[in-house]
Amino acid sequence: MRIAMFSENFYPELSGIADSILDTGRELARRGHQVDFYVPRYALRNYQAVNLENKKELNFGNNIRITRFHSWPFIGSGTRQGRIVLPSFWRWWQIRKFLPDIIHTNLFFGVGLEALIAAKLLKIPLIGTNHTVVSEFMRYSPLKGKRITAKMLNYVNWYYNHCDLVTAPGAALLKEMEGQGLKVSHRVVSNPLDNEKFFLLKKEVREKIKKELRLTNYTLVYAGRLAEEKSIDVLIKSLPKILAKIPDVTLLVVGQGNILEKLKKLTQKLKVDHAVKFLGTVDKERLNKIYNAAEVFTIASTSEVQSMTILQAMACGLPIIGVAARGVTDVVKDNGFLFSPGDSAELAEKVIWFFQNTSERKKMEENGLAEARKFSKENIASEWEKIYQEVIKKRQLFNFL
Repeated sequence: MRIAMFSENFYPELSGIADSILDTGRELARRGHQVDFYVPRYALRNYQAVNLENKKELNFGNNIRITRFHSWPFIGSGTRQGRIVLPSFWRWWQIRKFLPDIIHTNLFFGVGLEALIAAKLLKIPLIGTNHTVVSEFMRYSPLKGKRITAKMLNYVNWYYNHCDLVTAPGAALLKEMEGQGLKVSHRVVSNPLDNEKFFLLKKEVREKIKKELRLTNYTLVYAGRLAEEKSIDVLIKSLPKILAKIPDVTLLVVGQGNILEKLKKLTQKLKVDHAVKFLGTVDKERLNKIYNAAEVFTIASTSEVQSMTILQAMACGLPIIGVAARGVTDVVKDNGFLFSPGDSAELAEKVIWFFQNTSERKKMEENGLAEARKFSKENIASEWEKIYQEVIKKRQLFNFL
């Protein structure tokens, strides 16, 4: 198959969406499919932020090509790496040269509109994946208010109603979209887990990493964007109560974003700065080691459709203590605990119980490892192969009739 993937997010931006589509595309290409990515062009500083010294395109093999669209920086994004692509409405002619069997769009802004236009003019089936809870991200819009949010939600569903099939990594988002006017066929398709990069290390290796990082056996970890919608302040606010019972506890915060300084000030205000380590941006090899050096992954974000970092942490043997909201509830079952949104006191109680009950913790670790295997990139790529073939055949039949 010839597959065209469109996305507003791509490397070098630190983004779960970028990781998801790139991992899927690479696995599909490995199987012999031709995958063309249509994505924004990023600035040199975006590459340098992830330790890439220049803008030279990475080589992902002969079956992958990357086309970059001119873009402008979106200063309001949570990562400070976001880009804006203005649709030209003529890029479909460029895509015509590739003539894909199917177009897969992953967002609904400028790049997404190019995908929609190309699909309509070239009469190619279109699959749309929604990774985003729009209402949670309206805080970054220069225009705010209930009326503006309602119009944006109407636009999103207008966009996806032009697709042959709509998917999302989590059931909760599709249910919300149904209530907001989604009418076309839809289904849940998980993000892929790169099980070659995230896995459980041997016990002696884990202990060695702990010593290198100077960690105790009471280590929590969060990884992801440092942005308002991630509610990292809830994690920090839980620490005074945890420290009263477990003085050696440490919270590792991995990632970058526009609220880093705000979070540091909060740790100082609560006098827990000695218990929090901000590790910044790390590569996947380093992140795998950090997961393996911790005891539990924590997340308080109510904006998750499906958290890539939760899947990664599970693959490294970490139980999850996560917020009872949206996509987090899809993956946190017998492998951890849920707490009420914004409730730092309840989170603290869960963490304290967790560290006081070693045998139960061991069961959660094993359950998480077993669950993580379901999300392997091989399994998810196989699911996409079937979906693409189904949608292509359905469109061919429709055109014949």
